Amino acid sequence: MPDPRHDLGLRAETAVAAWLERDGWIVLEHRWRVAEGELDLVCLDPHGVLVGVEVRARRTERSGSPLESVDPAHLRRLRAALGRCATQSSQPRAGIRLDLVGVVPDVDGGWRLTRHPGVDGW
Repeated sequence: MPDPRHDLGLRAETAVAAWLERDGWIVLEHRWRVAEGELDLVCLDPHGVLVGVEVRARRTERSGSPLESVDPAHLRRLRAALGRCATQSSQPRAGIRLDLVGVVPDVDGGWRLTRHPGVDGW
């Protein structure tokens, strides 16, 4: 039986990728996996910064915001994966950063997306 959380995550990642592209971002990778971890999206922002994007979707915010769902251990894995990505990428860049995008359903049936840049403190 399919996991509904997996389907929610895929739909959220697709919505975030489209949202970022409308804002001038270039999506380089979806679900980029290495031994260190997985980055939901790897992008170049409009300023040329290589950005690992962690997408956190929630059906409701009763159990907390998407930002609250990322603990220090998860951030370490994301940071390590982004470091690996940066060393393997030949893409010219102006820096690297890890962003989190929170995704919750909106009252009109769409998504409410909130980007939190630099969540890893680089």
